[in-house]
Amino acid sequence: MDAPGGRGARARRGTRSTAPRSRGREKGAARSPSRGRVAGEGSSAIATLRTPRTDGAPARGGRSARRAPAAREPPARGAAGGAEAPPAPRSRAPAARAPAAPGSDAAVPDGAVAAAGRRPPPAADALRLREVLSRLSLLREDVSEASTLVNTVVRHLVQAIRDRESCFSSMEQQSAGSYYERVKISEPNEFDIMLVIPIKQNANDSTRLQLDESDDTGAYYYVSFKRGPIERGWLKFLEEDGKLSASKMIQALRDIIKQEVRNIRGMEVIVARKKAGSPAITLQIKKPPLEISVDIILTLKAQQSWPPSTQAGLKIEQWLGTKKRRDFRLTSIYLVAKQNKREKVLRGTSNMDNRNTWRLSFSHIEKDMIKNHGNSKTCCESNGPKCCRKGCLKLLKFLLEQLKRKYPKELEKFCSYHVKTAFLHSCVMWPNDTDWYLGNLDHSFQQCLGFFVDCLQKSQLTHFFIPQYNLLSQEDKARHHFLSRKISYELNNGFPVFHENY
Repeated sequence: MDAPGGRGARARRGTRSTAPRSRGREKGAARSPSRGRVAGEGSSAIATLRTPRTDGAPARGGRSARRAPAAREPPARGAAGGAEAPPAPRSRAPAARAPAAPGSDAAVPDGAVAAAGRRPPPAADALRLREVLSRLSLLREDVSEASTLVNTVVRHLVQAIRDRESCFSSMEQQSAGSYYERVKISEPNEFDIMLVIPIKQNANDSTRLQLDESDDTGAYYYVSFKRGPIERGWLKFLEEDGKLSASKMIQALRDIIKQEVRNIRGMEVIVARKKAGSPAITLQIKKPPLEISVDIILTLKAQQSWPPSTQAGLKIEQWLGTKKRRDFRLTSIYLVAKQNKREKVLRGTSNMDNRNTWRLSFSHIEKDMIKNHGNSKTCCESNGPKCCRKGCLKLLKFLLEQLKRKYPKELEKFCSYHVKTAFLHSCVMWPNDTDWYLGNLDHSFQQCLGFFVDCLQKSQLTHFFIPQYNLLSQEDKARHHFLSRKISYELNNGFPVFHENY
């Protein structure tokens, strides 16, 4: 979804291997001995992301010799369908390698990467990334079967919810998340569904909801109705001070769903146990051989101006255009029922107040931007030039997913929304379609990684829509630095984690 937060227990299918183990290293990974480490992890690896690789036979005295950089074939202009340039021929020259600095992380931790060996030329690196990417693509028949099953369950539940609760009578189903953004990886076994309740405006078409910030992030709010008649059905969800209780509404929705799943035939549907801090009601759907997890998120939708905290966000003028930004900001605001854990620490508020907060959601706009991502209208259309933006996002998600499997305790606070946010910022930093030429997948991926690692080292990743909201808590700097070191190591050693199973 659209912000860090816990998900319900996931029922997964078996994980498949993405590619045979490879020892190739990403383009731009080598450095001279005087400028930093290569195989070891550390903060100096940031510069590595942008340093061109030099090739050549090893020089005497153990120092790395330099050879002329391999020529890169420029993108072919006017090629039909934006076809890629053919890869450069594979070089057989031995690779130059800078020695690891004393005291750095071992170059061969747990036997993951052995001695220097040969480093393929940049073209081979790109081919390896494309090979990994191709193995992340979902099979069409798997997608069709899974989505049909999910739609059957959700349609049944929405109809029952509308009939049983007056406040939910106008509820709408809206898809969200990576599957519907076409950037889901590996298996179609996780879905996000927003159950949206439109808030009717007053008789004079004035703004209906009053939003009061619950902390200094600009993302979390207390919601109450402005003066005017309130439908009787809403009264039971209001606290004494008039705040709309997110916890009461989620519990009412959960109770209806738990009763109604018993009436679904042809499959087993279970409501997972609550997970602290998660805004989702998680369903586990089992119909062998399929096992699918569905997160249902209660959402309010109001046609009114976006809060002031969003004014300086969504800086897409150079990327998608000024008109597109204006159109986005004219859409309704979305609020998901989400407990604000940070507020209790800052203000010492009661647990009940803590559970009554709502968080701004922009998942519907994120889906639109990722689907229509081109600086030009023809980007990635059937007869238009192709870019690697979605490919980079998939690789970023897969890298974090694999590292979380390898280091579950150390990386438990990271989620896919962190890399998704870094990706959106990268699209703004490099707004032109030519910056994401399909044949330059390895270069574009390194740029995204470089930006993300820089954010981790500074413990500063601003929310794409709410600039004052830092998604990386200053209290977790050690975790941020841990992840930056692991990513730098993967980059400098050809991403061995892409070829491991957990």
